Amino acid sequence: MRTSLLIVAVLMLSGCIPSAEDYGPPDSSYPPPQDRYEPQRVGDDVPAPPSAPPAWEARPVTPDARTIPDSTYVVQPGDTLRGIAERVGAGSENIADANGLTAPYVVRPGQQLHIPGGRYHFVRPGESGIAIARAYGVRWADIVAANNLTEPYMLRASRRILIPGGAPSRPQTLAERAAAFKIDLGDIATGGGEPAIPEGDRAPRASNVVRTPLPSSVPIAAPGSLSGPFLWPVSTGNVVKRFGAGATGERNDGIKIAVPVGTSIKAAADGVVIYTATGVAGLGGLVMVKHGDGWTSVYGHASRILVQRGQAVKRGQSIALSGDTGFADRPELHFELRKGRVPVDPLARLPKR
Repeated sequence: MRTSLLIVAVLMLSGCIPSAEDYGPPDSSYPPPQDRYEPQRVGDDVPAPPSAPPAWEARPVTPDARTIPDSTYVVQPGDTLRGIAERVGAGSENIADANGLTAPYVVRPGQQLHIPGGRYHFVRPGESGIAIARAYGVRWADIVAANNLTEPYMLRASRRILIPGGAPSRPQTLAERAAAFKIDLGDIATGGGEPAIPEGDRAPRASNVVRTPLPSSVPIAAPGSLSGPFLWPVSTGNVVKRFGAGATGERNDGIKIAVPVGTSIKAAADGVVIYTATGVAGLGGLVMVKHGDGWTSVYGHASRILVQRGQAVKRGQSIALSGDTGFADRPELHFELRKGRVPVDPLARLPKR
């Protein structure tokens, strides 16, 4: 019992979201009956239909990466960069980066290309960055860096991505890979939870009317540019814990605002909901909203969630009701702003009260 409490405390202090194993078995009633999907208009203080299981749970990944050595390839007549990548087993974007090629990635017969060696994973439809990272026991942030991924970090099916680090000396068990892997809010903020889609497909536009949960296999379209300043997520309440390291050494990636249970939590800016969950270690009910220009806002300790993944929200719209879920010290809201995966002090971005 004492060991279990220690593990929970570590998760809370590190700001990590538990892996799929920590959520427990899926609800046997999922998907809910169709009559629970009746449309709810923006602003209704009623719970939204439950979001579908996240892509990293819905689509497991088999770690079957192919390891290739560094090599040189001489371009033949009729070759394309994608065709070369298929032939040698590397990622087309990785070859482009290694040779200083830019869009539209034209190659010429006789041109010598450096093929960067490493472990390359073939991305299947529906696989997410977080699920791929978990399968290999590496960090999604390291995959992002190794492949020079940028906003919106969307993976494309039938392409190959480089898995950082060498292959283990022996096959790892599921337990060993899980122990080496942690999910954090930054992974979700940088697209790690979005499923890969086929080349040429586009993510559907977000809707502000809830009808049915967005399937785990459907990605979320990137929102437009950030418009206007951020809004305080609650209209009243005192900041009871500030951003940064606390007195006992724990780090707070946001601020805590004391508010009564049931207080309306507002979206800090226009955006699209990228994640909702209940029972997240430390944070309880959680909503994450993607804004333009790489910004993401996070709202924790909610008692009721009014939106779902893939829903468009407006600045000042009610997205949840406050509570004392998770490891809240009192009825309060945990609020974060992130630029990419990096937490930013919200008080530096919110208007003065």
